[in-house]
Amino acid sequence: MRLALDEAALAVRGGDVPVGAVVLAPDGTAVLAAAHNEREAAGDPTAHAEVLAVRRAAAELGEWRLAGCTLVVTLEPCTMCAGAIQQSRVDRLVYGARDEKAGAVGSLWDLVRDRRLNHRPEVIGGVLAEECSQLLTEFFRER
Repeated sequence: MRLALDEAALAVRGGDVPVGAVVLAPDGTAVLAAAHNEREAAGDPTAHAEVLAVRRAAAELGEWRLAGCTLVVTLEPCTMCAGAIQQSRVDRLVYGARDEKAGAVGSLWDLVRDRRLNHRPEVIGGVLAEECSQLLTEFFRER
């Protein structure tokens, strides 16, 4: 999560909401990809940290299935990102702060654990939640 927080801090430089993500290889030690929000910097509404990290990890592995991988993200994923997580077959999702306004991993919806879907990753929430929340609070306070 500390690596994801470092990525989140980079988002602010581009005027983006400070959300960071990393994808860990199946061995749990190697970082396959890291990303931060780039919506403002890229002018791309889909450039969320999770989507970018998943894309980069898939490119690194040379396939779209991220079986065995762990995605670590500073903020609970939205519906778009939860869909990307489910579709990429990530085995484990670790997130920091809950997102009561748009969270799709337990706050508003629980897309990734919907029993109607063919893949449901393990979810671990609340990791360094206070630090993740503080970064977001400071960003929006300054705006």
